[in-house]
Amino acid sequence: MSHRKHATHTPIADDRDDDEPARPSQYTWIVYAVAMLLVGGLAGYVLSIVGTSGSAPPAATAPTAASAPAAGAPAAGMVDDVALKAYRDILARDPKNLQAAVSAGNMLYDARRYEEAIPFYQQAMAANGRDVNVSTDLGTALWYTGRADAALAQYAVSLTIEPGHAQTLFNVGIVRSDGKKDFAGAAQAWETLLQTNPAYPNAANVRTLIAEAKGKVGKGN
Repeated sequence: MSHRKHATHTPIADDRDDDEPARPSQYTWIVYAVAMLLVGGLAGYVLSIVGTSGSAPPAATAPTAASAPAAGAPAAGMVDDVALKAYRDILARDPKNLQAAVSAGNMLYDARRYEEAIPFYQQAMAANGRDVNVSTDLGTALWYTGRADAALAQYAVSLTIEPGHAQTLFNVGIVRSDGKKDFAGAAQAWETLLQTNPAYPNAANVRTLIAEAKGKVGKGN
């Protein structure tokens, strides 16, 4: 899925390292580069770092506005409003512009403004339904806005695209454990992660999580 390293109880994974704050100027030049390409009549850009999944399940495609954030969700931050407006303008002219939708979603996600990022990721997925990273970022944004079931539904979409996707499986375990108190399901997701990704770099931590989850099965913690 994506490896955005924000924490609930254990860090949820996403597709980029955001330990450093986003640099607005980094996005601004991308916006104007995209705008110039659009003026030149080029469309259909594919952003390689993130993409989309197929049709999102109903629970994930129609989020409600007033959802409580998941426990431990990081606080929202600032974005470059000029850059964000430029992406919105591009999408108003070209709703299927994948790069603009993903870039806007990523800006908002990196600023921990997950509620605002969700529609952009959904728009990106509508433009191109086969990138596991955007699908998983969408699932994680849904989780951080308090929608555990919608997050799991979106992760299921990610796993139809790439069944052994490590970050998605890791996040499934977190949401099942922390959001649903489904410790058996969490352990199963993490065991699948290790089975399908034998060289997973954080395998020791995952084994600890598996042991902890199995110890909670039946205890209703």
